[in-house]
Amino acid sequence: MTDLTLALDVMGGDYGPRVTVPATLQALHLYPSLHVVLVGNQPEIEHFLTKAESSIRQRIEILHTTEVVSMSDRPVHALRNRKQSSMRLAIELVRDGKAQACLSAGNTGALMAIAKVLLKTLPGIDRPALVSCLPAVNQKPVYLLDLGANVSCCSETLFQFAVMGSVLSEAVDKNEQPKVALLNVGIEEIKGNDQVQQAGQLLQQSPQINYVGFIEGNDLYSGNVDVIVCDGFVGNITLKTSEGIAKLLVNQLEKGLTKGFFVRLMAKLIAPRINSVLKQMNPDHYNGASLIGLRGIVVKSHGSADESAYLQAITLAVTEAQRRLPKMIEERLESILLDINN
Repeated sequence: MTDLTLALDVMGGDYGPRVTVPATLQALHLYPSLHVVLVGNQPEIEHFLTKAESSIRQRIEILHTTEVVSMSDRPVHALRNRKQSSMRLAIELVRDGKAQACLSAGNTGALMAIAKVLLKTLPGIDRPALVSCLPAVNQKPVYLLDLGANVSCCSETLFQFAVMGSVLSEAVDKNEQPKVALLNVGIEEIKGNDQVQQAGQLLQQSPQINYVGFIEGNDLYSGNVDVIVCDGFVGNITLKTSEGIAKLLVNQLEKGLTKGFFVRLMAKLIAPRINSVLKQMNPDHYNGASLIGLRGIVVKSHGSADESAYLQAITLAVTEAQRRLPKMIEERLESILLDINN
């Protein structure tokens, strides 16, 4: 890995520096060529760096600010009145070419609004979308978007999300014909609201998109499709509900494996497989969503992420910076949109 710089809004999220800084130190140990700019309150940050090795400390820069975007700030308010916030300064570092990607666990709406204004969207894209990779039973990556950046979307926006998701799957997973579906209340053509219906019609008229129709919520993790598209309201509820169910199942499995001699004996025999299943089911294992459609790389972490989960988000930011994802999307997107417009 060549030298790479990440800008981290370490004040964002439920726990701030007490989670974000230790997780960053772990990442610096994992990636020897990684450099970070920690944006936030310097005294608070320094408190968690006291035991950092000198070789690690040399790869850390602190950009001090005391202003923070709160979770209750409206996007427009954050955009206009939080110009020295840790979130905004981290995004500015990407805009100015001083970092290749930024990461925040803060207010999703504010992050989207600030990033859109500062970084701008790619040609042909009106609004960026949050996308994440879901686990599937066949081990294939499944991309779900939007996850909450856009609560309501018109059919054209859903169409653009589908194009970006298709390009993402094609570029990252070398999938020549990714299957794209719209999340709906049924698979029949007559189901769904006007926006979903019209988006489906637009996709049916797009030969470069392998649109396969509607998909229901019970098929999310089947791996039957590669890209699932919905508005941010539906996507966020879908993701949070899935995470809640996963945590419930993990909890019940862990409790069950401690009861009875025979069960404990069997647990020892199948422990590797059980651990693998539990890891896949744990939402912290795939924490981090990319705000795609922008001219720069922005990654959103769960606000409630612990050190392990935040480390996963940093890993995602590193991976996407290495791939130069916006450039990959822009190049493929131009061809698709040109074909559609003709």
